[in-house]
Amino acid sequence: MIRVLVCGARGKMGSTVVDAVSAADDMELVAGVDPHAASGESCGDPKAPLFTSLSEAIEARSPEVMVDFTNPSVVEDNLRCALGAGVACVVGTTGLSEEQLADIAASAKDDAALFFAPNFTTGAVLMMQFAKTAAAYFPDVEIIEMHHDGKKDAPSGTAVTTAHMIAEARTQASNAPGSETEMPGMEGARGALVDTVPIHSVRTDGHVAHQEVILGSSGQTLTIRHDSIDRSSYMPGVLLAIRNVQNLTGLTIGLENLMD
Repeated sequence: MIRVLVCGARGKMGSTVVDAVSAADDMELVAGVDPHAASGESCGDPKAPLFTSLSEAIEARSPEVMVDFTNPSVVEDNLRCALGAGVACVVGTTGLSEEQLADIAASAKDDAALFFAPNFTTGAVLMMQFAKTAAAYFPDVEIIEMHHDGKKDAPSGTAVTTAHMIAEARTQASNAPGSETEMPGMEGARGALVDTVPIHSVRTDGHVAHQEVILGSSGQTLTIRHDSIDRSSYMPGVLLAIRNVQNLTGLTIGLENLMD
């Protein structure tokens, strides 16, 4: 049984992870962490108490794997705390650069591994791979990503990763107009340029997580779109990462590394 601790256990993603781990035959939910937890509160199971302090939770419950779906303002401290105690980490909280993640992973004790995925849905991973393949044939590419209005960062980690993958695969420069065409006082109309790829972020109530990549060349367009309509779509990927992270070392980025 893999002993699992969930940071952000009372959040929307965290509570879904709690349910998924609790239902897995090969995992044991040993604790949750939430800054607003009340004394004596649990994650729904008396054997999995809620803590307000991650360090206290690790000391009291000895988890093997920590899952973090919190927010960018606290994720670095959480990872350094867990890795410093020798606890392997699975993180879906975006907002940290690859350089920051590598630095955090280097602080790990006992070769505890750090696994990060900008998106844990298999469909999103395939969308990114398809976009990378298509980018070699379409010079013009733009990304539109749509998320719920509680998301703390823009653009999304998935969109940023997709842009980097597209830029790596491109064989032609885009001739599409950029920010130089934006009207005075309307800066940002062409989106944020990430590694030569424009990204447009939509935030509204009603969305969960959606992304489309629009590619164009002379006389044709190709649109690749992925929609997560429920947070349960992330759980197979999260459980896959939990089951594999203790066999990894250092920093691993991307669910595709575990999908072979």
